[in-house]
Formats: sequence, structure tokens, C-alpha cells
Amino acid sequence: MGKHGEGSGPCAIHGLLEVLARPWTLYILWVLSTSGPTRFGALRRQVEGISSRVLTERLRSLEQGGFIYREYEPTIPPAVTYGITKRMQDIGSVLGE
Repeated sequence: MGKHGEGSGPCAIHGLLEVLARPWTLYILWVLSTSGPTRFGALRRQVEGISSRVLTERLRSLEQGGFIYREYEPTIPPAVTYGITKRMQDIGSVLGE
């Protein structure tokens, strides 16, 4: 099957595409890159049509992948802010953003 067959293991681009190809993900990244650091509620309003559950899942996945950061402030109610990381800025520049 060639160099990248079943036994060769995942390559870096495969993991990147797996995260970015999910529905809503690129839209979320676009909002964060154009709006700057954004709190969860504001992000949910800007990404029209997304449920809180799906937004939470996508944000966790992006955070785990190192594309965004999550800043938690233990206030009442808690303030959670999301923003893009340096890694995501670098990827955006490579993609010609």
C-alpha cells in the first residue's frame, strides 16, 4: 500500500486534519482568530446554530490539540475565556490566512 500504509503509524498532518475536519471546528477557529480571546457564552452566540454540548466538545478537542488555550477564572459565575495559541497562529500563516 505504499509508504503510508497501515503499519506506518499516523503522521502529523493526519492528526491535524482529523481535528480540523470536524463540523464547526474551522468556524470556531475563525471566530477566535478574528475576535481575539472570547468567553464561552459570547463564542456560542457568534457561532450561530451550534449547541452548547457540541461547542464544548470542539473546544476541548482544540485545546487538547494545542490549537487554543482555555483560561479559567474562579469567579462567581466562573469566567472561561478561549483564544488561539501561537501554534494555531503559525498554522494560519502557513495556510495563507
